[in-house]
Parts: sequence; C-alpha cells; structure tokens
Amino acid sequence: MTAAIRTVLVIDDEAQIRKFLDIGLRAEGYDVLLAPDGATGLALAATRSPDVVILDLGLPDREGHEVLVELRQWSQVPVLVLSVRDTEKEKVRALDGGANDYVTKPFGIQELMARMRALLRNRPGEAEATPFYDDGKLRIDLARREVSLNGQVLSLTRKEYAVLALLLKHRGRVVTQQILLRDIWGATHVEDTHYLRIVVGKLRQKLADDPGQPRWLKTETGVGYRFLGDE
Repeated sequence: MTAAIRTVLVIDDEAQIRKFLDIGLRAEGYDVLLAPDGATGLALAATRSPDVVILDLGLPDREGHEVLVELRQWSQVPVLVLSVRDTEKEKVRALDGGANDYVTKPFGIQELMARMRALLRNRPGEAEATPFYDDGKLRIDLARREVSLNGQVLSLTRKEYAVLALLLKHRGRVVTQQILLRDIWGATHVEDTHYLRIVVGKLRQKLADDPGQPRWLKTETGVGYRFLGDE
C-alpha cells in the first residue's frame, strides 16, 4: 500500500522562496499549495486542509503572527514558521502563538525537510475541526471570521468571537473555563471566571440562545461550556 501524498501549504510573499520550496518539496513527493499573502493562505488552509503549513511572518496584508492566531481558531495543523527574524523575542512570540517550530532564513532545505517530517510524525491523529458550521439558522465561517443568524451578520467583539470559535473547534466536547480563559485572556487570567461569564452572556443574547434550553451554547455547571449544534 502506498502512503498518502502529504500536502504542504507555503505562505510567503517572496516569489523566489515560494518557487524554491515548490521545487524542493515536490521533488520529495509532497503536494504543494502556494500563497503570497495571509488572506490567500487562510482560504487555502480552510478549503484544502493541508497536512503542514510553512508560514512567513512578514506578509504584505497582515503579520504572520495574526495569520497564526486566526488559523489556530479552527485548526491544529502543524505550523513551521520560516522567517528572516531571528530574535528570541520573535521566536517565543510565534511559539507561544501556536507555531510548532521556527526556522530562520537563510535556511538549508534538508534541515527544513527534517523538521517538517518531525512535525508530520508528531501530528495528533484526531480529525481536524471543520472551519465552517451551518445548521440553517446559525452560520459560522471561521476562515472568513463571519457569524450570521437567520441571514443577518452578527457584530461580535473579539472576545465573543474567540469564545465561539474555540467552542466550535471542540464541538460536542466540554471546554473548561480554565482553557477558555488561558487561551483567550492569557495565563494570568485563569481565575477570572467573571470575564468569561460576561462574554458568554452577551454572546447568548446576540445568538438569542436560551440558557435554560440551549440550542448552541450549553453551560456545564462549575466546569465550562459546550457547543451543541445539531448533535
């Protein structure tokens, strides 16, 4: 039985780098997707479900760090940051933001391949959460960062959207208060449960979701919250 061909998404604004990686990766048997900016990269990640992402930080439309944050709202695909920025501060920021590895330019193609193979070996076996949800009433498009109810786009704050996205990503499973607070507010706020209660309350109001008979957001008393959807 032949192994499935792995797909690599390269998000880099330098045409020479994209061409170099395209040739090198295809020579190693990978399928390659190329994106010159963050918006294109996120769209390809959502529609093509790559096995690994190589991400530059200096993109023309937005910071690579921002792309990483958006991607992590709905995907746990391994991300290898490839950047000319070599300071410890940049590396720590990327790794704390959800990157799995960091390689600085200029780079050796064989080292890059080895690091990528390690990420693919260590990738969890669970299926990726879908970046899209639509039950005919509530529509959530995480790739576009758009939420609508009965055809009307909802205006959500960043925290409201982040809570909804994280719950959808773990659809059907309880997400604890501590995980929500740590991932959205930061490690210093894991005890600030009132922040979370306020945001969830406002989110429920905008979704017209009755906490007594929830359709989407269920409270697991004393533990956390769960996105129900059409279970």
